[in-house]
Amino acid sequence: MHLICALLPLLLLWPALPALAQPADVNYDETKVPKYVLPDPLRFSDGRPVKTAQQWRQRRPEILRLFETWMHGRCPAPKVTLRAGQPEVERNALGGRAVRKQVVIPFSGDLAGPRMNLLIYLPAQAPRPVPVFLGLDFRGNHAVHPDPGIWLGEVWVQDPKEKTWKKQKADDTARGAAASRWPVEKILARGYGLATVYYGDIEPDFDGGMRHGVRPLFFRPGQREPAPDEWGAIGAWAWGLSRALDYLETDREIDARRVAVIGHSRLGKTALWAAAQDTRFAMAISNDSGEGGAAITRRRFGEQIHHINARFPHWFCRNYRKFDHREDELPVDAHMLIALIAPRPVYVASAEEDRWADPRGEFLALVHAAPVYRLLGRPVPDLSEMPPVNQPIMDTLGYHIRAGKHDITAWDWEQYLAFADRHLKAGRR
Repeated sequence: MHLICALLPLLLLWPALPALAQPADVNYDETKVPKYVLPDPLRFSDGRPVKTAQQWRQRRPEILRLFETWMHGRCPAPKVTLRAGQPEVERNALGGRAVRKQVVIPFSGDLAGPRMNLLIYLPAQAPRPVPVFLGLDFRGNHAVHPDPGIWLGEVWVQDPKEKTWKKQKADDTARGAAASRWPVEKILARGYGLATVYYGDIEPDFDGGMRHGVRPLFFRPGQREPAPDEWGAIGAWAWGLSRALDYLETDREIDARRVAVIGHSRLGKTALWAAAQDTRFAMAISNDSGEGGAAITRRRFGEQIHHINARFPHWFCRNYRKFDHREDELPVDAHMLIALIAPRPVYVASAEEDRWADPRGEFLALVHAAPVYRLLGRPVPDLSEMPPVNQPIMDTLGYHIRAGKHDITAWDWEQYLAFADRHLKAGRR
């Protein structure tokens, strides 16, 4: 049997593995959440208050630099020109309901080097140009839908005995393996397109995977590792999302001014950071992103900084390790990440059984980001109390806590589509 067939159960489980073997010092007791003081996004670093939209435009770069310096790292090449290949276009995909496009985007002049395959579905009958959801996928584009026309890409798999990682081409048994997380037909029926890239194309998700990804392409002569304040893997994945958006801007069937960036779990962290840096994204959706994403770090509930840095040292910049067990010294927190996206709409979602991601902390990040939205004249929902399970709230900010576990489901997507209807329909941006 082909190795990927033997390892398919591991592939399907892998993105959720951190939640299965949780450390002994994890806190799930709300009474043990320490008292904390959040840094104020509406106060300059010198202590002056931010009282106007003009002052916020001066304050925002300060906050962005803090995230770059101490958490995500700065990107050495935020803007580059990539030459995509000729797209393959099928105008009668999914039984005539969709236009399917696939294109190879190399990250350098070396076609044998890192490159990403971008998969795009557009509704066949919707008026052009169409708004699009853009997100990274965990298991390869072929896992998004059983459509036999999707290219079978290469995926990274770990040998359970040797604990080594290998990149190999997927086979037909992997088609549609993650289809429950990508309701393609439902998205198309609502008039939206969907674009996705396998995140392992940009950088594989394991410590040491950097050498196979995009980051070394931008090293200075003689450099072998990122500087302490240079990007980690999440920064690289976010950079890849911006490069995908670059390509979407060249497609006349797509309205690149109405692109929602979406992500689940670690890719939810990525979606928020992508939208914080790249103001071209019209909307951001974070699904169960937790620590390092939408959850308030200072609560020390569920996953904490030292847990992430021990298990996934490649995700963030090396400076982030200075805050292991020292959360109160971190000059930023999740509410400031969301505030960086203002005044654009943001939806944060949690799952009731996903305590590792701290649902209450994810909700509170919206609560504390809301003053920035109000300052900029954007309406926000009533955030005085966390809503009950399966009862979403939405305005410029949206939130729900869903029954169930760490996952992205069809029910989640129903809320995201409703949120998009508010903000991405023609004339509403």
